[in-house]
Amino acid sequence: MPFNIYHDKHGLPRIVLTEPKGSSAEVLLYGGQVVSWKNQRKEELLFMSSKGNWKQPKAIRGGISSCFLRFGDLGSLEQYGFTRNRMWSLDRDPSPLPPSDNQSSVDLILKSTGVDLKTPRSFEFRLRISISPGKLILIPRVRNTDSKAFSFTFALCNYLSVSDISEVRIEGLETLDYFDNLMNRSRFTEQADAITFDGEIDRVYLRSPSKIAIIDHEKKRTFVLQKNAMPDAVVWNPWERKGKTLPDLGVDDYKFMICVNSAAMENPIILKPSEEWKGYQEISTVSSSYCSGQLDPLKVLYGLH
Repeated sequence: MPFNIYHDKHGLPRIVLTEPKGSSAEVLLYGGQVVSWKNQRKEELLFMSSKGNWKQPKAIRGGISSCFLRFGDLGSLEQYGFTRNRMWSLDRDPSPLPPSDNQSSVDLILKSTGVDLKTPRSFEFRLRISISPGKLILIPRVRNTDSKAFSFTFALCNYLSVSDISEVRIEGLETLDYFDNLMNRSRFTEQADAITFDGEIDRVYLRSPSKIAIIDHEKKRTFVLQKNAMPDAVVWNPWERKGKTLPDLGVDDYKFMICVNSAAMENPIILKPSEEWKGYQEISTVSSSYCSGQLDPLKVLYGLH
């Protein structure tokens, strides 16, 4: 399906994707960032900060953005990712990806400027964003157009809208090892049956499964995050005290968001000249009645009957 593009109230080019069932997504060329995803009932599924800075060259907090990180940076994703404050372009030649049948999609491209990595390397970063009923799909691709190999780490930063962070539960990361960025990146093993929230969290879960469930008890909604070629998962929420120190986050915003990010961070991706890396992320929503005990997380995560 064709898409519409216009300049929003901030003067930024904005692409609007729609599909026949009524869901929609909005994408900025600035940062290649998804800033809205609404379901058929026009409910917003992504979180955008109430105090977001929309003036360039600042990155805009919220939605879904790509964090293309320099080798050696394993810290909080809030600190890194130059692709979030660059102006992307429409990709007129998105091959070799096949056409996205029965989907509404847009293809974006960002080419290196020579100062985008610690050691300047030439690359092309392509991103396909597609919607279909109940699903939002992102396919990032990085190609080495340089004469030398380079390495990088990567994440798709997903700010999901929730009713109340204290009512959220994440299934699929139990028993995994993780780096805790609040404890000098010390390595621990997750002991809880599921992740729940009562304070700040900033963790990189290692070698995570391809499917993670984010269950919102109050809204009776489950986000199902599926990913490929991004083996790690980042979970982040600043909570009240840290949230107050972030100038582009509203005082109570932390209550209504959770970041669960698809990532390749523990082991950097290495690309030889002309090689390409391709990732895949799909976020879907399913209605759930977890609070009444009727939702079996194993069915969501593994399709068990």
